Amino acid sequence: VQLQASGGGLVQAGDSLRLSCEASGLTFSRYFMGWFRQAPGKEREFAAVIDSSGGRTNYADSVKGRFTISRDNAKGAVYLQMNSLTPEDTADYYCAASRTYYSTNSIMYDYWGQGTQVTVSS
Repeated sequence: VQLQASGGGLVQAGDSLRLSCEASGLTFSRYFMGWFRQAPGKEREFAAVIDSSGGRTNYADSVKGRFTISRDNAKGAVYLQMNSLTPEDTADYYCAASRTYYSTNSIMYDYWGQGTQVTVSS
């Protein structure tokens, strides 16, 4: 199983970014998909989750209203559209797949991508 995250970069406060995560080696449409992030010196935290069909989503309070998670099961990909970015959003962003749980808890996820770095300057 491989999860390949991409789309990170250096942006200014107020800008937008779209992260992508392409999955291979699994039946993607059967998995719940999440995005987590880890800022320097901090623990990994939940950002967003989407169910297997794409019909249900959940967000951390810190990103609600600014970030949108979506998926394309035909392409085996999950996305995170990030708008109105702030320096507090600076982190490595990870996609993760869970066969069983629609969860905000990272320990419930079976597979992880390598992370893509997002840096937001003020």
